[in-house]
Amino acid sequence: MEKLLTQLETNISKFNKTNQKISKSNVGWHIEHTLLVLTRITDSLANSNPEDYKWKFQFIRIAVFTMKKIPRGKAKSPEVVQPKGNYNIESLTKHLSNTKARIEELQTMDKNKYFDHPVFGHLKLKQTINFLEIHTKHHLEIINDIQK
Repeated sequence: MEKLLTQLETNISKFNKTNQKISKSNVGWHIEHTLLVLTRITDSLANSNPEDYKWKFQFIRIAVFTMKKIPRGKAKSPEVVQPKGNYNIESLTKHLSNTKARIEELQTMDKNKYFDHPVFGHLKLKQTINFLEIHTKHHLEIINDIQK
């Protein structure tokens, strides 16, 4: 995850870059969205009660986790992780720094903590970390394509 965060960081200076053929949103939006996802999910994990975990078969979860890829343009992110307002180099850098600290918390978290994903259902800590990596890579690919 550290390597992925470093890749996000190297793209902060290009936050205004756009390419409408790739995405309606600019590079900064994808960085901010990814950071929001990382921090919100870390919060959700920390606040979860492992006793409430319920496994449920989800074909889409198996497909995404097996391919380690999220198809583009097939889902809309929840409002809570959609960037609002303005962001700039300073705000993105600060948010990244805070996110790095939050991600460190995952190393010592109870392995039975879980995140309730709106499509995939309950994901235990290990699965959630896997999802966060897949999701971050997905947005890094979009960021790279915007800049081509």
